[in-house]
Amino acid sequence: MNAAMQGMNPAVVLARRETALQRLVTAYVSTGLLFLILPGTFLGVWNLISISSREDLTSLSPAWLQAHGHAQIFGWLGTFILGIGFYSLSKMGNLPAFAVSRGWVCFALWTAGLVLRWIANVMLWQWRVLLPASALLELAAFLIFFRTVSQHRPAGLPQVRRKKEPWMLVVIGSTIGFLATLLANVVVSTYVAFRLDGPAIPHALDQRLLALPAWAFLVPVVWGFNARWLPIFLGLRAPRPQALYTAVGIAWASVILTLAGFPVLSTALLPIAALAAIQGLGVWTPSIQPAKTNGVHPTFPMFVRVAYVWLVIASVLSFAAAVGDHSGGIWGASRHALTVGFLATMVFAIGQRVLPAFCGMRVLFSPNLMFASLVLLNLGCTLRVGSEIPAYEGYLHAAWSVLPISAVVELTAVTLFAVNLAATFVSPPAHITNQRLAA
Repeated sequence: MNAAMQGMNPAVVLARRETALQRLVTAYVSTGLLFLILPGTFLGVWNLISISSREDLTSLSPAWLQAHGHAQIFGWLGTFILGIGFYSLSKMGNLPAFAVSRGWVCFALWTAGLVLRWIANVMLWQWRVLLPASALLELAAFLIFFRTVSQHRPAGLPQVRRKKEPWMLVVIGSTIGFLATLLANVVVSTYVAFRLDGPAIPHALDQRLLALPAWAFLVPVVWGFNARWLPIFLGLRAPRPQALYTAVGIAWASVILTLAGFPVLSTALLPIAALAAIQGLGVWTPSIQPAKTNGVHPTFPMFVRVAYVWLVIASVLSFAAAVGDHSGGIWGASRHALTVGFLATMVFAIGQRVLPAFCGMRVLFSPNLMFASLVLLNLGCTLRVGSEIPAYEGYLHAAWSVLPISAVVELTAVTLFAVNLAATFVSPPAHITNQRLAA
């Protein structure tokens, strides 16, 4: 393709590359949505209904629970992040022309790894082979991504070494956390395949490992991209780098302490990290410029701020769980507040703001669907977090009946989110729509 483009008008070459990048990121986002709806949310709803009907967390296969978690963390969020990473760094700088083709190779390996993990955990078919194979495929895909984006150079004078912006340093740090998570996944998957009688990771080990993707990768990467986008979208002041770096450093220290076996001390650091990030980003301070809500629902800034309320709740519940959890209820509530309350709310809000532009310069299909999905997501999360602790810990028997309701509400929210993005992707780009209206 490069040879064919030699001698062509540079504007035509750039236009073709932009189209190729849009197709690439659309494939990543569409695949992430599939994992979000089917093995992610749908399996999670099924799991929760099964647990509620028996009123016993131990009645469900740990392998199924871990399949749900893997689909949510890697299948949905990980796939989104890889696709956005290829697209945004290609747009911002001078990635080599072969970045698009590498992006497709990464996509094929990553998706294959996710599918094999699903087969191993749920169907149990050849799981001793598929479990480590899936981990190796996911690691290989990430290494291709990392090798490609590490060749990123800022646009402009290539010989001048520019100082990296704070948001980029935080994203780079979270990328290292991503790598550490995938390396740990390879080691643990290999151990399980060779030493245990089933594909489920032992509970105590799994409990420790969950800190890696949560607080070393996903939360810091959100902080990094928020530092980049929130001053523009919400009209916030520029982020305070030292507070942001402090938040990341404390989060990493918490992860290290968790892996070392000090849960109370490690979780005590999480509220401090959350508040430092809020201070660094200025999320709860008044905007200095009007928020940019064109094309999205005007409540968009409110939900971004609500996401950080969930982050604080998740961090406090994690500490409470380390101190006094007996039956998994407080731990489950803390993880749900983090993954659904913070991460999913942020993706539902920011994603519906930026993904239509990334995937073909489109306009969001329906701001009202965006609002409905965010309202239902937060309602479902409130019901889940509020009922999981009294149900699992045995404080209130009636709370068991609320858990399935929360699951159905969240499934509805996820479906609306996916439908809104799918309808956006199949609609014409904004410039074509404007041309039709003008005619």
